[in-house]
Amino acid sequence: MQQARELIAKEFDAVNQLIIENLHSNVPLVGNIGHYIVEAGGKRMRPMLTLLSGGACGNLNPNHITLATAIEFIHTATLLHDDVVDLSTLRRGRPTANAEWGNAPSVLVGDFLYSRAFQLLVTLGNSEVMALIAGTTNTVAEGEVLQLTKAGDPSTSEEEYFQVIENKTAVLFAAASAGGAMLAGVDKEQVSQYYQYGLNLGLAFQLVDDALDYTGNAEDMGKNVGDDLAEGKPTLPLIFTMSNGSDEQKAKTRDAISHKSTENIDQIIDAVTQSGALDYTLDQAKKKGILAQQALKEIGENPYKIALYRIIELSIERNC
Repeated sequence: MQQARELIAKEFDAVNQLIIENLHSNVPLVGNIGHYIVEAGGKRMRPMLTLLSGGACGNLNPNHITLATAIEFIHTATLLHDDVVDLSTLRRGRPTANAEWGNAPSVLVGDFLYSRAFQLLVTLGNSEVMALIAGTTNTVAEGEVLQLTKAGDPSTSEEEYFQVIENKTAVLFAAASAGGAMLAGVDKEQVSQYYQYGLNLGLAFQLVDDALDYTGNAEDMGKNVGDDLAEGKPTLPLIFTMSNGSDEQKAKTRDAISHKSTENIDQIIDAVTQSGALDYTLDQAKKKGILAQQALKEIGENPYKIALYRIIELSIERNC
């Protein structure tokens, strides 16, 4: 990841500076919460995709910095809202904003970040990019609602799971990549290729995330192991276990999802491991990674494209 960042070091620093500048508000609490969540760190994956896609298209320019900042604000807003909905208390190794300030301020500052993102997008004067991001933001909201309706539902299918993670996570990866291509001025076919790259990368990223919820280390991940289970989220490792595990494993998994309980978390971890659910989930992530690679195969070779390929590998191989 460091090698990718070195390619876009100047632009990446400019994104971070623009983030700080646009967190300013006449209401101090807005800035306090905004700085708290943004400065917590994170991979900044989505802004990186915008910058690297622009570079891979041969025309990385100042507009990419603006778009990358707007996308990071949208992502940060979703985190604030997610933590309220999920009643989360830990993110990136620190108490969540809602744990520190309460639910109402977190939701409202999330709204501030959404609106600030679109203020930035207006300055681009690009209706195609605006339409892409507006549609994406709407789809993300739909994904969050869909996920909420599936919480505590052990009958959730694999197809429904993939619809949730595509809407909730993958489409913003896709918009970040395709938006970078749009601002570079390439044709619609290439924009579509970057969109497919980002979409499949986002799916792979979320699949690994969902596997790590049962294999990761809380300190490394910056969140509690089993958080998904505590929220009753029927992720792929659980869905596979309920289809392929022993009768006892199926029953315990269904019960844990229905009651949103981590009381038997050790047994659930054993079940998703022994049933082959984790291997299956990671195999699905690898397949999505291959699709992401294939989406860019017709794009000319350059260091930025190589970095985009490397991000696929890192997203699948990571442990946090």
